[in-house]
Amino acid sequence: MLIAFLAIAYAVAAFGALTTIGAVNGWYSRSLHVLWTPPNAAFGPVWSVLYTLIAVSGWLVWRHRGHRNATVALPLFVVQLVLNSLWTPIFFGGYGLVGPAALWIALVVIIALDLAVAATIAAFWPVSRLAAVLLLPYLVWILYASTLNWGDAALNALG
Repeated sequence: MLIAFLAIAYAVAAFGALTTIGAVNGWYSRSLHVLWTPPNAAFGPVWSVLYTLIAVSGWLVWRHRGHRNATVALPLFVVQLVLNSLWTPIFFGGYGLVGPAALWIALVVIIALDLAVAATIAAFWPVSRLAAVLLLPYLVWILYASTLNWGDAALNALG
């Protein structure tokens, strides 16, 4: 079952990558970014590690799916994955459709993702503390990504 969790997480990653490819060398390369934006080359390796941690974390809780808290924890895990899979196409793909408004819409989605991941960590804790801890780097990264999203939205508000 670990393979299934890895496959799901990597499918979310692949979907995000497909919606990013054209934009990174397109509008994104020509737009304004906050000073703390990392180089584009950093995102792939960071997300590869994070998606692996996400998958292992979900699998650890799934292994304890009989635990009374797992009935809340596993649906929250799915919610955060769905929000994760929505953010990238909205941020990168949406810009071509609606311009800078897509960055503000993406900001709403990533804030919801921040909250969903925090709730997932809290729900995972009583089921598997290791699973909860494995999600902490993900939470830190998406909180950081939220600041990047907010900065890009603010800097590029006028298109």
